[in-house]
Amino acid sequence: MTKLWGGRFTKTAEEWVDAFGASIGFDQKLVDEDLEGSLAHVTMLGKCGILPANEVELIKKGLNTLREKAKAGELVFSVQNEDIHLNLEKMLIDEIGPVGGKLHTGRSRNDQVTTDMHLFLRKETKEIMSAVKALQQALVNQASNHVETLIPGYTHLQRAQPVSFAHHLLAYFWMLERDYGRYQDSMKRLNISPLGAGALAGTTFPIDRAYSAELLGFDGIYENSLDAVSDRDYILEFMSASSTLMMHLSRLCEELILWSSQEFQFIEMDDTFATGSSIMPQKKNPDMAELIRGKTGRVYGNLFSMMTILKGLPLAYNKDMQEDKEGMFDTVETVKGSLNIFAGMIDTMTVNHETMEKAVHQDFSNATELADYLATKGMPFREAHEVVGKLVLVAINKGIYLLDLHFSDFQEASALFEENIYDVLQPKTVVARRNSAGGTGFEQVKIALQKAEELLK
Repeated sequence: MTKLWGGRFTKTAEEWVDAFGASIGFDQKLVDEDLEGSLAHVTMLGKCGILPANEVELIKKGLNTLREKAKAGELVFSVQNEDIHLNLEKMLIDEIGPVGGKLHTGRSRNDQVTTDMHLFLRKETKEIMSAVKALQQALVNQASNHVETLIPGYTHLQRAQPVSFAHHLLAYFWMLERDYGRYQDSMKRLNISPLGAGALAGTTFPIDRAYSAELLGFDGIYENSLDAVSDRDYILEFMSASSTLMMHLSRLCEELILWSSQEFQFIEMDDTFATGSSIMPQKKNPDMAELIRGKTGRVYGNLFSMMTILKGLPLAYNKDMQEDKEGMFDTVETVKGSLNIFAGMIDTMTVNHETMEKAVHQDFSNATELADYLATKGMPFREAHEVVGKLVLVAINKGIYLLDLHFSDFQEASALFEENIYDVLQPKTVVARRNSAGGTGFEQVKIALQKAEELLK
């Protein structure tokens, strides 16, 4: 088969060489974007008088026919035509005749492919941003039901201080809000048009790049043709934002996995998002959370792979850049799938609030409250810290908790303790009193929920 670019060649590659170099196996995902870009390009060629109106209309008709066939799944792609661009151009020529070859006037595959990817990633980024908001809503829904549900807060995975479960969930809401902001900010650099930059140096045809950019909904154009065809920063930025998002999801996965274990029993995952064992009948495994935690690594890998591909490339386009697509496609699918699964997991999980409540009564996470109590009565905090540390040791030696100590134990430690110390040490009191801005106090959590709801609107 003669290549569309094969005029100066006297030999054709063997089939296995063609297969190795071809990208149609994966870049056919760009069929809609490629046709969209071509329609804008030929419209511009007509506006600028580069092609006559009758040819423009014929090419448009052919492209729209291919679009309908694509929707119906009727397009058959060929490895011999290498990529989505040459496949569609060959189909267009077959559909309307030699005039289809005029579509490529004033452009190159180099600006064509990156235009396609800008269009694709813009659409997918918007969908991911919507999925982030859906997960945030799921977190808010759960948090709204558990403002006064207490859970042990941890540092170093050791009991630290009791917190509102809603407060814990909302920590992830705000992580996701930053993730949303990163995607939103990336759109400033993503939504610009490389179309018309040509192979690397622009074109001799009197094209109107701003017009084709406008037709495609871009905010502007690349100001340098070399930069336009060689830039993949927008993919790196997308992959970086996605890696940070997946890291946040992975952290929450780890907590869900711990909380649903027999040792914690704080939550139970819905059967929809769990699996059983082929040998142990009693098992209920949090597989979806584990999968998302695992898939985080592949998203990181896609980012690092892309950075490695680009690090040694001279300007402008190099065939190495064909490797930019599979990692991008995989990241898109992984992130979208993870977000959609996660929203379902959060929406349907059962919170065992009684188990959580029991947990905060069977630890020393109220110890800081004792130190603060003494500090408010004038004792230097460092001295108060030592006094309370010794009281904890007394309780440990007796096999009890601070609320179980006799009042004489408190008075022996410090004359500043009064009978109200038992009210102060109640876990709900401990949480409620932490009313500094952004704290776990119930009133602060209610304020945070209001802010979250406003952002979701």
